[in-house]
Amino acid sequence: MIEVLGIILVVQGVGGFINRVAESSSKSWFVQLHLLPDWLHIPVSVVMVLVGAGVVLGDMVRKRRAR
Repeated sequence: MIEVLGIILVVQGVGGFINRVAESSSKSWFVQLHLLPDWLHIPVSVVMVLVGAGVVLGDMVRKRRAR
């Protein structure tokens, strides 16, 4: 279950980053783009990707050690 949270964070972060870098004016479903001021979109997107990747990798390591 925790792995799903990590994947969601990665998808939201990457999508939000691409949306901001591409300067898309279309409606977005990326959460951070709706909740935060414009100047925080890219930094928060990068942090979301890093945290999400850390959660996924940490969960994989924990599962591997439990064997």
